[in-house]
Amino acid sequence: MEHKAGFVNIIGNPNVGKSTLMNAFVGERLSIITSKAQTTRHRILGIVNGDDFQVILSDTPGIIKPAYEMQKSMMDFVKSAFEDADVLLYMVEIGEKELKDEDFFNKIIHAKIPVLLLLNKIDKSNQEQLEEQIALWKEKVPNAEIYPISALENFNVKEVFARILELLPVSPAYYPKDTLTDKPERFFVNETIREKILLNYEKEIPYAVEIETEEFIEDETIIRIRSVIMVERDTQKGIIIGHKGGALKNVGMQSRADLEKFFGKQIHIELYVKVNKDWRSNAFQLRRFGYNQK
Repeated sequence: MEHKAGFVNIIGNPNVGKSTLMNAFVGERLSIITSKAQTTRHRILGIVNGDDFQVILSDTPGIIKPAYEMQKSMMDFVKSAFEDADVLLYMVEIGEKELKDEDFFNKIIHAKIPVLLLLNKIDKSNQEQLEEQIALWKEKVPNAEIYPISALENFNVKEVFARILELLPVSPAYYPKDTLTDKPERFFVNETIREKILLNYEKEIPYAVEIETEEFIEDETIIRIRSVIMVERDTQKGIIIGHKGGALKNVGMQSRADLEKFFGKQIHIELYVKVNKDWRSNAFQLRRFGYNQK
């Protein structure tokens, strides 16, 4: 039996369900999911292995017009998704009519590789609206195969995955067959904490935050974690900590619960808050946090 392997990269506007889809494919919660835009900041690989295949899925940040250095770096992750893809998944949601960046859209319609256009959140539409949207996207992206899906409800996800397998090139595996992702444990600690901040704080706070895990010590039954929450302003530090430390304690409790499920072990987590002024516009700091990889 021939072995197939390749890179399947998911792109689209913010909040269309890219992370939900990748997690559905992988069967693990690798990408954080919230209702806020720009939840995904990095390019995250999720790897699905079978006896005769290896699908390397790539979740990317939502496509935006970058306003500062960190967002420019996020869009560089999206650009890189075009460069190594064997199959491109272009994800839109019901009611959407265009990609927010014309250059990216041109790359999609002129792609030399197979493009699957996934029309997501169809559970929120009716048949008439669905037919209108399919007709619209057939005209806009004539080179794509269109699949109506609901990533959240798992509708048509297996069918899309089966089509991906058909389109993949014959190739040996790129990663060992027990590999789930290319990211280290600390990355998922950071992302879990950041997700809780996205869920618990409003306005600019979640976007001004970066997490750095300084300590990750794993024993047989427990993992001891010490993480620092970086903010840009002293006022933000006060908001993160909250009255008598209550808000920060809440983030810690929610993070611990999710990390215990993810790692299957007891978690002891300590959180600290530090001010790192204007880190989102500082090239050195962005490199330190895994952005600006050029």
